[in-house]
Amino acid sequence: MLRRDSLSLMFVLFLSGTLNLDHACAGAEKSATNQKAIQKGLDDQVAAWNRGDLDGFMAGYWKSENLSFFSGKEHTKGWKATLERYHKRYQSEGKEMGKLSFRELRIEVLGSDSAYVRGRWQLKTKKERLGGLFTLILKKLPDGWRIVHDHTSS
Repeated sequence: MLRRDSLSLMFVLFLSGTLNLDHACAGAEKSATNQKAIQKGLDDQVAAWNRGDLDGFMAGYWKSENLSFFSGKEHTKGWKATLERYHKRYQSEGKEMGKLSFRELRIEVLGSDSAYVRGRWQLKTKKERLGGLFTLILKKLPDGWRIVHDHTSS
């Protein structure tokens, strides 16, 4: 026969487990909501790129001088410098933006306001096919999830 102390302890442990389970479920729902918001932001970037809207594509990035973009041997710092880099590489005389796609995306939400994404990118133009890997670090800012660091390789 169980003593009153044992029953009380079992009740407390039961409630504790239930509360932890509720907290875990709420955390999983929040994480899933954040993953969907991040996925939508990336989908919006691809759509903007594919219609030739470089400014729309750049809306997914943090509009700050602290944005960092690593590609090959280059480190570009700042939103404006990153936009200029994209203009020079994909919209200057004789250049084309082509069709962009992202594949094998893995979105990892690290907390309520931070996440990282890993994946593959592919760009098809009339002259060539480019592609590689990328890692993005995102922060949830007042205007939504934004890329604060992009490391892209070919």
